[in-house]
Amino acid sequence: MNISQNGLERIKAFEGLQLTAYQCSADRWTIGYGHTNGVKAEDVIPLEQADAFLRDDIDAVVERLNALITVPVAQNQFDALCSLVFNIGIGAFAKSTLLKKLNESDYPGAAVEFSKWCHATVDGKKVSLPGLIKRRQEEKALFEP
Repeated sequence: MNISQNGLERIKAFEGLQLTAYQCSADRWTIGYGHTNGVKAEDVIPLEQADAFLRDDIDAVVERLNALITVPVAQNQFDALCSLVFNIGIGAFAKSTLLKKLNESDYPGAAVEFSKWCHATVDGKKVSLPGLIKRRQEEKALFEP
């Protein structure tokens, strides 16, 4: 399965576009649409590079999701999962109760788990971020039938 254009556009909207490197709420250097790999403070990129980074990052997410998900999912569900994993990382998702419930075909239970991923570490403390709460609500709504 692959992410749809709608799913890709949702990730773009959630992440926003920054062509100059910035430190995200998790204190990581970030550029483009949430790209973090190898980013340095002084980096500046053109739009075409931001799109290429996003495509590469999404391709990696899609590949790992396809390996981890063992039950059928609809396109809307896959798009929601891509958005979640793009944001929290594949390592966290691979160990999550959400994936466990999904692979047990507990789709409603998996949907409930989205709301548990709204925290980030800020100044050494785990806090709920309004932007993550909103994102998880939208991902959950997309995931549900």
